[in-house]
Amino acid sequence: MKTIGLFGGTGWVSTLEYYRYLNQGANERLGGLSSARIFMHSVNFAELNELKKQGPQEVYAYIKTNLLRLIDAGADFVMLGANTLHLHADKLMTELPVPLLHIADATAEAIKAKGFQKVGLLGTMLTMEKDFYKKRLAKHGIEVLVPEKEDRQFIDHVIWHELEKEIFSATSKSRFLEIMNQLAEKGAEGMILGCTEIPLLIHQEDTRLALFDTLKIHAEAAVEFALKD
Repeated sequence: MKTIGLFGGTGWVSTLEYYRYLNQGANERLGGLSSARIFMHSVNFAELNELKKQGPQEVYAYIKTNLLRLIDAGADFVMLGANTLHLHADKLMTELPVPLLHIADATAEAIKAKGFQKVGLLGTMLTMEKDFYKKRLAKHGIEVLVPEKEDRQFIDHVIWHELEKEIFSATSKSRFLEIMNQLAEKGAEGMILGCTEIPLLIHQEDTRLALFDTLKIHAEAAVEFALKD
């Protein structure tokens, strides 16, 4: 079994779920008392967030430095435990000495397995508005729809001010579901929960739309990769 290097704490609420899914997945595959081999660096998210004021190069340097620490500790491959951090993934993949398991690639495989070609994307403002995520999915032949500006602002606000603080409100859930239905009316065949905290608010039983829980998908892909010969 390969050792997983997880860059977590962004935020810690979803990192808890990563740890659970990685270990559950390994145990389901291997049985007995088996669990995943994991090195994890859990950041102080407030410190990382402050670095944004100094520019993307400072954020990149911070992420790369701590991924290299995981690799030095013995991680055979690494993963970023947040969709938005994949803004830096393409560059990291060319500069790290071990593979980085891209969350959008894993999600694309799950979407293609359903036979879908057009999906909605919910996430932070950066994930919804920048092209790093959409381009990655486009390479897999998947078209992405995002909510209108006011809805994007609402989603972003809920992520930062509620979900990151373990606040899961029925009012916010209702609005999320309305936004998702609007995207479905525009042709979205399924919905990417493209922030790893969103699956803690929105569950498959809440909607008839097929949901793509990026956290669970990413963790399952990591277990699969860790157990490959």
